[in-house]
Amino acid sequence: MASINKVILIGNLGRDPEVRYTANGAAICNVTIATSRNWKDKNSGDKMEETEWHRVVFYDRLAEIAGEYLKKGRSCYVEGRLKTRKWQDKDGAEKYTTEIIADNLQLLGGREGGGGGGGDEGGGGGYAPRERSAPAPRPSAAPRQAPAPAPKSSTGFDDMDDDIPF
Repeated sequence: MASINKVILIGNLGRDPEVRYTANGAAICNVTIATSRNWKDKNSGDKMEETEWHRVVFYDRLAEIAGEYLKKGRSCYVEGRLKTRKWQDKDGAEKYTTEIIADNLQLLGGREGGGGGGGDEGGGGGYAPRERSAPAPRPSAAPRQAPAPAPKSSTGFDDMDDDIPF
């Protein structure tokens, strides 16, 4: 049976990225991303919020991009996988940490500053190895024909407006 280890986060950086390089020159970037969950308490009716902090690690070119473009407070989309690793602290005690090893990064919000969107700018660029697709076919110069009318359905919703009210 196949298994899946996939994480998707949309959140804000809690601090500026930390970029370092291995002895052979590979970049590693560590960030912490906050995600929040909001709900209304059933008993009191108070608005509640729970913030979760996630450790995210970028490698190689993605690490360099993250180090250059991410800043504290900046909103981003991250895809990756969970990895738990074991290490020893300075006293020799074994410690465990679970991190997200990122393989896709999308900058959200405006180009400058962090957080919310900036005017007409629809978000930042996506950074991940992706397959290239063929360009979309160009429309032909042939005259357009009106589409054939859709057959009547038996649901009774034929006269409904296409606009959804929410």
